[in-house]
Amino acid sequence: MIEAQGLTRRVPGIDEPLVILQDISLRVASGDAVAVVGPSGAGKSTLLALLAGLELPSEGRVLFQGVDLGSLSEDGRARLRRRNIGFVFQSFYLLPGLTAQENVMLPLELDGVRDAADRAGHWLERVGLAMRLGHYPHQLSGGEQQRVAIARAFASDPQLLFVDEPTGSLDTVTGAQISELLLGMHRDRNVSLIMVTHDEQLASRCSSLLRLEGGRLRS
Repeated sequence: MIEAQGLTRRVPGIDEPLVILQDISLRVASGDAVAVVGPSGAGKSTLLALLAGLELPSEGRVLFQGVDLGSLSEDGRARLRRRNIGFVFQSFYLLPGLTAQENVMLPLELDGVRDAADRAGHWLERVGLAMRLGHYPHQLSGGEQQRVAIARAFASDPQLLFVDEPTGSLDTVTGAQISELLLGMHRDRNVSLIMVTHDEQLASRCSSLLRLEGGRLRS
């Protein structure tokens, strides 16, 4: 599904470049669930950004189904993401002026999907929000907002899902519910999953685990 070869990411520093990631190589097969763990500042979110083509590496390359993301234009990478990749973040990134249904519909409409409203309603029902379609984000709890974000991610029928601290801003009970929902939908849809999390229990339920420390993968 996706492969990283020798990824290194540097950013300008005061005296010399700061190395965020160093020589990262990995492969994720179709249907895999991979947890990325490590201390704050280890480079986990940067790794997700590189794998998704949101940032480009200083060295190395990312192949998505054999396509080198670095060979695509910014627009080309955006098209690839819209058609193949879903995202769920710790911050829900819902537009406050849109209802739950409209938030799920928006990326579908941008991609020209004609039955966006029906598809959005279907996925909101799948995540347990059939009675919340017309509610705005401020009318929803944190767990409900994350469910909207999950529905939005799955509505585009992605092959790969990137998840960054999905339970980080939720209480323990709600976080457990969201974890069950994500992993259940991953299995049901056979979607490849790459998830950054501080939750070791959640990480242990994935098929494999990558541990980042100081910008390097540790065994």
